[in-house]
Amino acid sequence: MLTNDVLDRWDRENFFHPSTHLAQHARGETPNRIVTGGKGVFIEDRDGNRLLDAFAGLYCVNVGYGRSEIAEAIAAQAKELAYYHAYVGHGTEASITLAKMVLERAPKNMSKVYFGLGGSDANETNVKLVWYYNNILGRPRKKKIISRWRGYHGSGLVTGSLTGLATFHNKFDLPLSQVIHTEAPYYYRRPELGMSEADFVAFCADELEKLIAREGADTIAAFIGEPVLGTGGIVPPPSGYWAAIQKVLKEHDILLIADEVVTGFGRLGSMFGSDHYGIEPDIITIAKGLTSAYAPLSGSIVGDKVWKVLEQGTDENGPIGHGWTYSAHPIGAAAGVANLKLIDELGLVENARETGAYFNHAMKDALGGHAHVGEIRGEGLLCAVEFVQERGTRTFFESDRKVGPSVAAALARRGVIGRAMPQGDILGFAPPLCLTRAEADEVVGKTVEAVVEVLG
Repeated sequence: MLTNDVLDRWDRENFFHPSTHLAQHARGETPNRIVTGGKGVFIEDRDGNRLLDAFAGLYCVNVGYGRSEIAEAIAAQAKELAYYHAYVGHGTEASITLAKMVLERAPKNMSKVYFGLGGSDANETNVKLVWYYNNILGRPRKKKIISRWRGYHGSGLVTGSLTGLATFHNKFDLPLSQVIHTEAPYYYRRPELGMSEADFVAFCADELEKLIAREGADTIAAFIGEPVLGTGGIVPPPSGYWAAIQKVLKEHDILLIADEVVTGFGRLGSMFGSDHYGIEPDIITIAKGLTSAYAPLSGSIVGDKVWKVLEQGTDENGPIGHGWTYSAHPIGAAAGVANLKLIDELGLVENARETGAYFNHAMKDALGGHAHVGEIRGEGLLCAVEFVQERGTRTFFESDRKVGPSVAAALARRGVIGRAMPQGDILGFAPPLCLTRAEADEVVGKTVEAVVEVLG
């Protein structure tokens, strides 16, 4: 850090960074990257470093950086009408158009889209709607939400509770009592090494059944899950998992919320993860890829069954008492319209499928035999490399060795950004959906160099 660096000093004195060691940052002990620009899959910082962002920000810059089409749509909307609210039937051309475009791409049997700002507030909305739904149906006890350990659903009070990662609970008095957790569909970390995938799926379904029996089905309103676990390790589900889970939920009249904040709009090589895995959700959470993060926007896509009850509720009780000042913000909506058009025009869903398959295959070829690589897994343009001390016995490194963060740091020194995932030594990748094969090769090659530097 330069002693006369005013911007760095202002940052450390004034800016509260999320997911950061606050004391170390304030003392100047941690690096401070100030990003100034980006193009395609690359970002640049003020020091002139050009880095291939193989995590697309936070899985969100799906169309890549520097897309003038979206910037121009935002500017045009701001000049015409920067803001108006969406309460009591107000709308804008952008918000109405985007709602139609989302539903045209969504799984069947979805009815309406409620727009918010981020995935956390969308999942807060979802829980409120589920509680409202059961109150209207005369089931005031049916309120608990089942999530999975290692799932990620946000950082609020309810959404931080839904998140099944210790960092988001510790010292925050979370999870709240209305949220309960069940087994994560994480086959590599199965309780017994000898379990087949089919055995593990049966185990997950059985654990869910036992939880429902303990709590009482009449107290459980909904189950929330990401089609692919994201922040919990980038973990695609084992074959047959979603069919087995949905069978249990239907037997006990429990709604299904598909959190597609990461998987929506092409990440898996399908428009939605629900289509990809045969999931039939009652509510879908969207954000990130909705605007490729060019402007904040999220959504709750409400299915026909739930929507009919919401209508019934307003007939009985008057206007629904839920809304945000910035719901369906026209600038965010304009960004969303331009973004979804680009995804179609550039064939990014198809590219995520084809280049993603190439990328995952190349990573497995390059590192699959390394003595300290336990598993390489992925789907579409999601990929994770999990490091272990001993492959044969699945012995993990002690957490204080920080193998994952060390590999991520070594990779960054080589000009590629990967993410050290929490609760394990896992290096994650979620590059923009415009990634080319040559860029995939660069990520793989430099990942190999970083792994060799740290682990030999």
